[in-house]
Amino acid sequence: MRTSPTRVAATALLLAGFLSTAGTATAADTPPATAPATPVAAAPMTAAPYYMPLDNNPQDVADILANSGVKHLILAFVLAPNTGGCTPTWDGNPAQPVRTDTAVAATIAAIRAAGGDVSVSFGGYNGVELGAACSDATSLANAYQQVVDKYSLRYIDLDIEGDDLGDVAGETRRFQAVRTLKQRNPGLHVSLTLPVTTIGLSDLGKSEITRAKNTGTDIDLFKVMLFDYGGPAGNQANDVIRIAELVHGQLRQLHPEYDDATAYARTGAILMNGHTDQPSELFTQATFTAVRDYLRAHHLGRFSFWSLNRDRACTGQVGWVDGRCSSVSQQPYEFAKIIAQYQG
Repeated sequence: MRTSPTRVAATALLLAGFLSTAGTATAADTPPATAPATPVAAAPMTAAPYYMPLDNNPQDVADILANSGVKHLILAFVLAPNTGGCTPTWDGNPAQPVRTDTAVAATIAAIRAAGGDVSVSFGGYNGVELGAACSDATSLANAYQQVVDKYSLRYIDLDIEGDDLGDVAGETRRFQAVRTLKQRNPGLHVSLTLPVTTIGLSDLGKSEITRAKNTGTDIDLFKVMLFDYGGPAGNQANDVIRIAELVHGQLRQLHPEYDDATAYARTGAILMNGHTDQPSELFTQATFTAVRDYLRAHHLGRFSFWSLNRDRACTGQVGWVDGRCSSVSQQPYEFAKIIAQYQG
């Protein structure tokens, strides 16, 4: 998923299995926490769209809480600064460091006051993921910890795409840092987000899951992006379900200790509302409804989509896909209202 309006699918790269080498940078600062209070007994985060709070013309949080039906959001994206360094920033913008943020903190406070909660997503398709910028597992764990402390997080998401997928050194460093983070923060829920291909997870995706396991890192939820793989719009829902079942079988092979129900429960599904970056794909409200029913039948761990910023009709001139609207006929929040009905 991109921080900019569009995302180009990386299917060819995934299938080819190319590797890349990540850069290094300076260690992260570790300031004191300045977080909004964590809810004591929030509901499980089973239905949560991605939402960019500082980019792609974000809707006001009061409007979201009043009209979308969802109270859980995955906030995207925390990255390393695009000017270099290991300091967490929103969207990679050095003018938006997490350390001094007040805008996102206010959004989180409003969501929690309404009985909801948030996850913060690190990575995405664009920008420099902290795992590629920080020089060692300790500085990376400190960078992640800064965000956890700032917002009193119970959930985080690692969105691993593009050059980060297949970077063995970066992946190892990332999982070592996450293992440390979970030791420091008992009960922290960590999800790993991966792209898919027409045959489910790519070899790089499977290697990523194996590397987490081999480093002793417990990933609570494996979320797969069931879009931008070139599926047929004519039978989009059935094809998404086919891919989800392939991923289910792959996850059981990678984690033979999971029984059938456990593998489903530790899988999350992410769709993209409206037009995707692939001209062959179109996700309508009917697509979302059919996939929701599949998730209900198998009790998957989470239903998400990219993105809430797009959950409205387009106005003016836009291309095939836009980060601020769905490019299909709809009323505001129609897609959010469908996933909000999912309770795991």
